[in-house]
Amino acid sequence: MPTWFKGERLGVEIFLVRTNLFREAPERGFAELKEKEFTVKISAPERAAMEMLHLVPGSVGFDEALRIMESLATLRSEMVQEMLCACRSVKVKRLFLAMAERHGHPWVSELDLSLVDLGKGKRMIVPGGHYDKKYQITVPLDSYEEAVE
Repeated sequence: MPTWFKGERLGVEIFLVRTNLFREAPERGFAELKEKEFTVKISAPERAAMEMLHLVPGSVGFDEALRIMESLATLRSEMVQEMLCACRSVKVKRLFLAMAERHGHPWVSELDLSLVDLGKGKRMIVPGGHYDKKYQITVPLDSYEEAVE
């Protein structure tokens, strides 16, 4: 990040997190944000959602991620498919799909999950939570039940 972008100059706290989530397609899933004379390359919503889920349950809470995923009803299924296939994290892919299905997003039905490597074995996001049999992940009980209602 450029030096002028860091610090308190902008009045917001900025976190830079580098991942290798998309090694197969590192250039895919970006958009340009134009503001006056500046253009900044940012993650498109499909990629940004997966990058956020990479930070669960550490820097991003499960409840926060669940609420953000709730608002993603208009994601592009072809971009979601591409990002899921390129994503290297089994945890991220399983969380992404489980949350999207829980919220009933229409684009989920357009995905071909046979092309997505969801790994083998169980993953525990939090101990003592709800076990999702389809995606073999354990998530916080209260949040998960609330999303299903």
